Amino acid sequence: MRFFKSIVCCCISAFALVGCSDSKGTAGIEIGNPSLADADTVAKVPLALTADFSVDYDKAMVLTKSASDDEPVLLDSFAMELTQVRSYSSYYVSVNFDATQGLPLWPDEDASDTTLLISFTEGSAVDDAFSRINLKDEGYLKEIGVRFKPAKTDAAIYGRVRIDGEYVPFEYSLSAFQNMTLRYHFTQVEWVTDSLVNLSVAFHVRDFVAGIDFAGATVAEDGVVRFNGSENIALWNKLNRRFIPSFRPLRYDFADSQGNNSEDYVKEIWEDIVGSMSKNTIENGDFSHGMDHWIFFTQLYGEATARIIEEKNGDHILEVDVTDGGNKSYSVQLIQEDVALVAGKKYKCVFTIWSNVEGKITARIGAYDDYETIGFQLHPIVKTTGQSFEVEFAPQESTPFARFELNLGNEVRKFYIKEVKIYRLEN
Repeated sequence: MRFFKSIVCCCISAFALVGCSDSKGTAGIEIGNPSLADADTVAKVPLALTADFSVDYDKAMVLTKSASDDEPVLLDSFAMELTQVRSYSSYYVSVNFDATQGLPLWPDEDASDTTLLISFTEGSAVDDAFSRINLKDEGYLKEIGVRFKPAKTDAAIYGRVRIDGEYVPFEYSLSAFQNMTLRYHFTQVEWVTDSLVNLSVAFHVRDFVAGIDFAGATVAEDGVVRFNGSENIALWNKLNRRFIPSFRPLRYDFADSQGNNSEDYVKEIWEDIVGSMSKNTIENGDFSHGMDHWIFFTQLYGEATARIIEEKNGDHILEVDVTDGGNKSYSVQLIQEDVALVAGKKYKCVFTIWSNVEGKITARIGAYDDYETIGFQLHPIVKTTGQSFEVEFAPQESTPFARFELNLGNEVRKFYIKEVKIYRLEN
């Protein structure tokens, strides 16, 4: 099993300890050991991937493929070469690749030069080419990445642009880009059946042309408006800035014509993932839905079980019974992934915990792929009466996939945990 680094981070701005009652309730709901053993078994069931590629003329998130009568731009021909598909996942088993770079899904290693010509205007669909893909690779899916390059050196999007009430043919050159990778959040993937998921990659035309005035565009002698490095350059540059975000992935990276690399999040998608200020980014932090969204993990000789206790007042407590502490603090871990954080913004983390044996634990927020601490790391002393730990912190980087963890190993003892919250204090 892969285990996790403990790297101290000095971005903590406040730390408080607040006392509370030591109520353990009476009614227990046994959930056994929700470790990764069951997940690994399920992971062996094949999960196929298909994909479709299209043009979307609707500003709304629901796809509307047809164009209205007064669209500012209509696309007639738009194709790119699909060169790679990768999955990005968190793992609790050893892997033989760099998780930060993702797992190559397509093409196969023995056909690494394989590409597929994808026509967005004709609505390409990919199923046979992906028939050997199995997404369940003993990981927890974060993103699916698709990599494209222009189909040829003079590749362009062809269509019609509305100028003075009339449609005029146009060519938009793709020469500003050598390649691009679109990374779609797991919530953007459609579960068709229990064994099939589909990724829809749509080019949103209205995002592409939003706010651009084509009235001043120069029309060539042959009646075509060209957007490239020598004609209508200012408009071309504006369209270039909108081109990749118009696919609406969570984030993307690309190499420009000079080989310079850039990456960013798509603002609209990112803000939806991050959520509003004061929203608890921890799912099921009160354990009212059992262990949903939580990962309970043992390794390095650690042994423990967990169960949910329901109190008389309806509140829920997670009891973790550590029967062998193992040889590391992270021999027993309670983890929640997919905590969205914005770099530099102030957050507060609050959780209530007590134990039958007073002693130290580790609480931290780190990255899922390289395990670096990106939020905070603390070693609070857990008392035998309930206490609420509060810590303010500013993340070192923006990520939709931070991981909150409590490391509960090293000693034999019982823990009682309730009301876990992480929320943003400032916009």
